[in-house]
Amino acid sequence: MIEKLFEKAMWQTRFLVILAVIFGLVGAVVLFVVASLDIWGVAKYTFTTVVTGAHPENFHEDIVSGIIGAVDLYLIAVVMLIFSFGVYELFISQFNHINTTKEDLKILSITSLDQLKDKIAKVIVMVLVVNFFQRVLHTNYTSALEMLYFALAVTALAVGLFFLGKIGKNK
Repeated sequence: MIEKLFEKAMWQTRFLVILAVIFGLVGAVVLFVVASLDIWGVAKYTFTTVVTGAHPENFHEDIVSGIIGAVDLYLIAVVMLIFSFGVYELFISQFNHINTTKEDLKILSITSLDQLKDKIAKVIVMVLVVNFFQRVLHTNYTSALEMLYFALAVTALAVGLFFLGKIGKNK
C-alpha cells in the first residue's frame, strides 16, 4: 500500500514540468515581441533615413544587421516554443490535434526526448549560423588571408548544415 501511494505521488510530480512549459511559452512570447519591436525600429530608422535624404556610412550593414538580429531572436523564440510543446507532450499529455493535417502534426509533435533534443539542436545551430552572419557584417577585412578564413568558415557552416539536414531522414 505504501508502495502504491509512493508511486502515485511520484507520478504526480511530473506536473512540476508545467513550470518549464509556462515559462518557456512566456519566454517565447517575450522574444517574439522584442524581435518584432526590433524590426519596427529598423523600419522606422530606414524610413527616416530615406525621407531625410541622409545616407550614413554603414547604412546597409546596420539595416541588415538589425533584421538578422531580429531573425536570431525569432529563432530562439521558436526553440522555446518547441521546448514547451515537447515537454508538455512528453510529461503531461498529448495534444488533441483538432482540424489539423498530417503535415501540421509533424511540426510540434514530440514523441521522445531524443526527438525533442534533435529539433532543438537543429534550431540552435540555425541560431548560431544567423548570429555568425550578423557578426560577419561588422567585420573589417584587411588581407586576403582574412577573406580566405571567412570563405572557409562559410564552407564549414554549409557542410555542417548539409549533414545536419541528413540527420533523421533515413529513419
